[in-house]
Amino acid sequence: MSKRRYAVIGTGGIGGYYGGRLALCGQEVHFLLRSDYETVKREGLQVDSVNGDFHLFPVHAYADTRDMPPCDVVLVCMKTTGNDRLGEMLPPLLHQGSLVVLIQNGLNMEQELSAALPGVAIAAATAFICTFKVGAGHIRHAAYGDLSLAPFQAEAAALLPALIEDLRQAGIGVHDEPDAHLLRWKKLVWNIPYNGLTVALDATTAELTFQKDSRRLVVGLMQEVVAAAACCGAEIPDSFIDRMIALTEEMTPYAPSMKLDYDAGRPMEIRTMYLLPIEEARRAGFEMKQVQMLADLLLFMQERRLSGK
Repeated sequence: MSKRRYAVIGTGGIGGYYGGRLALCGQEVHFLLRSDYETVKREGLQVDSVNGDFHLFPVHAYADTRDMPPCDVVLVCMKTTGNDRLGEMLPPLLHQGSLVVLIQNGLNMEQELSAALPGVAIAAATAFICTFKVGAGHIRHAAYGDLSLAPFQAEAAALLPALIEDLRQAGIGVHDEPDAHLLRWKKLVWNIPYNGLTVALDATTAELTFQKDSRRLVVGLMQEVVAAAACCGAEIPDSFIDRMIALTEEMTPYAPSMKLDYDAGRPMEIRTMYLLPIEEARRAGFEMKQVQMLADLLLFMQERRLSGK
């Protein structure tokens, strides 16, 4: 196995799991942490996984990217609400051949990062996984775990095969996709209904899926996302909806990232997951009326929660 140096930006459920798997199989992985920094530096990183629990110690843990070494691959796993800081955070980690992979939810993050850091090789990644942080330096992986990857530009396409090889060596299922724009829209088919409705209805994924009225809401939103994607040049077959519903039926009852953020009083990823897709669809001549209504509900709920009312 070849060795590359990795950076994980955002060591929550996503970054802790994927970065942990890479470190477990021998890759050099450097983790950026915020509130968990002291705990992980002192006690290591614990991952409870359906694929086998593991504990990493010692851990290359940092509180600031300026203290981290340049890396071959940078996995950005933090919430998109902090993406405005990437232009300052990433340069200390990059060398001429670095690849930045955005394992995030939403649309057009690659375009925004490319504008902030011209010339950097960027790839899009989506994770179909149930994983979350249960305590300081403690991750729980409950189900699934595959990553889908697509290059944003030609420079990234040349660097992706080595990353895919490392991920598979680490026991992570990988789907190599050719189109980053299509990849982002496909993930929105699941993210838009399930993230938003778990917040608006205070429900789990299982409740939304198996109760007939909420299931109708889920399917209606999925159909609107598929229609919007087609207008934006991202063709998704109708059968994809059935597949997403079937996978969710098999999933452990789950609170997605937006529900966890809302319950914890953190800002939600409304801009990248709702407002940017709505804007792109509108520019293409399609109005996402159901998604707009859900976005308006989420904006109202967030303003009320963050204001302390």
